[in-house]
Amino acid sequence: MRPIDRLLEIMATLRDPRRGCAWDREQTFATIAPYTIEEAYEVADAIDHGDMAALKDELGDLLFQVVFHAQMAKDGDAFTFDDVATAIADKMVRRHPHVFGDAAVRDAETQTVAWEATKAEERAAKGHDSVLDGVARALPPMTRALKLQNRAARVGFDWPQAADVLAKIAEEAAEIKYEIDVAAPHERLEDEMGDILFACVNLARKLKIDPERALKRANAKFDRRFRHVEAGLRADGRRPEDATLDEMEALWVDAKTIERKGEAGQ
Repeated sequence: MRPIDRLLEIMATLRDPRRGCAWDREQTFATIAPYTIEEAYEVADAIDHGDMAALKDELGDLLFQVVFHAQMAKDGDAFTFDDVATAIADKMVRRHPHVFGDAAVRDAETQTVAWEATKAEERAAKGHDSVLDGVARALPPMTRALKLQNRAARVGFDWPQAADVLAKIAEEAAEIKYEIDVAAPHERLEDEMGDILFACVNLARKLKIDPERALKRANAKFDRRFRHVEAGLRADGRRPEDATLDEMEALWVDAKTIERKGEAGQ
């Protein structure tokens, strides 16, 4: 038996009404979706750490999620795992006419344009009226913002230069400052904060920077420097809550200085 067939059989057994697992039988697409998302992040984490053994395991976990959803669909007479595999295989062949057909492309950039054109045709065939149709609402907000902006940019709705986006960020910052000054309702502040974040994602896009990756690096930097602050205070037998902001800031600056020296020595 092929490994994939064995996995499909195991999943069918887990969902079997008589001899299956009670927990697996009770699950729905909605209850399993969070696990699917979590497994995708764990795959990304294994890649980030360069851990091939972990990546193998995490890819298996993610594959199991696909099998789980396919089995639930089969239970409801909607589709099967083979239907899923056939659909994606057909899509890949359709979107790569330069590989599986007679089309020719000059380079990766040309292929990207052709890929997007094919996707647009597919959306139109499905009756989608907007270029934004198909951008999943369940995506992490920053990822969805980037995808929405990319879609709009493809039809010309875009800032000409990155400097234009910087001006927009300054404008949004002035607006939220005004709302703070007038003690605006929380909902209004939240709305303005969203505008600033959306504009920052736009700036990252114009600079060809992955905003998720940039924020991830910023998170790691903050984590590293704050731990240095904690270590410095701990050496004096104190905790952050026992120190003043100025004392913690001095240790923070020390952490930055150490990092710069390390970078200069590389």
